[in-house]
Amino acid sequence: MNQTLAAKALLKILVIDDHESVLGGTIATLGRHYPDAELMTALTAKNVLNQLNSLQPDVLVMDLSIPESPGMTAQPNVGLQLIRNVMKRYPDLNLVIQSAHVRTLVRIRPDIDTHKGGFTVADKSLTSKEMLTRVDWAIQGLTHTKDIKGIHFGLEVRPEWLLVLTLAFQEGLQDKAIAERMCVSERMVRHYWSKLQDALEVYPEDGKNIRIQTQMRAREEGLID
Repeated sequence: MNQTLAAKALLKILVIDDHESVLGGTIATLGRHYPDAELMTALTAKNVLNQLNSLQPDVLVMDLSIPESPGMTAQPNVGLQLIRNVMKRYPDLNLVIQSAHVRTLVRIRPDIDTHKGGFTVADKSLTSKEMLTRVDWAIQGLTHTKDIKGIHFGLEVRPEWLLVLTLAFQEGLQDKAIAERMCVSERMVRHYWSKLQDALEVYPEDGKNIRIQTQMRAREEGLID
């Protein structure tokens, strides 16, 4: 079994949606893509918080418009607050937001920028293939927020992301050496790369080197010489 398949076999995925038909469709799609993964479901925000500690999923696939408790009205604000709470308690958890209300995520942009786990967005209008790509990226620890209208209005690059660019492309350092210079872990350096690439709207493409693509975009934006 290759590494990718081995990783899929060990996956635990928690899917949150209060529409049972949508929930069933998402579970079926994920089941075909990750045939050996453990798939779990929740219908309300309260269910999620109760289940996270015991289930310890690798990735959360959730709608934004969900009810707080059974019998209550589904609202995007409930999902936003749940995401905040989850990111605070589980900073390394991988998240996929599958919703028709992805624009509301702009309200929690600072929380997304500092989240250490994967964070991707899949509008419900996307095809199953596109949605699964977002799940794969989240599992890899990548960030993808391009679908959130307005979140990239005016390029904002954090100082630590800019330092990674400088050390990599102007001093020629690899991630291990960058981590030593910055006094952080290599995992944190990879986290910086992911956030920077999302800000520059650079995402994995077959046949293309993402670091070279990042270097080109950073030069276009004037971030490096």
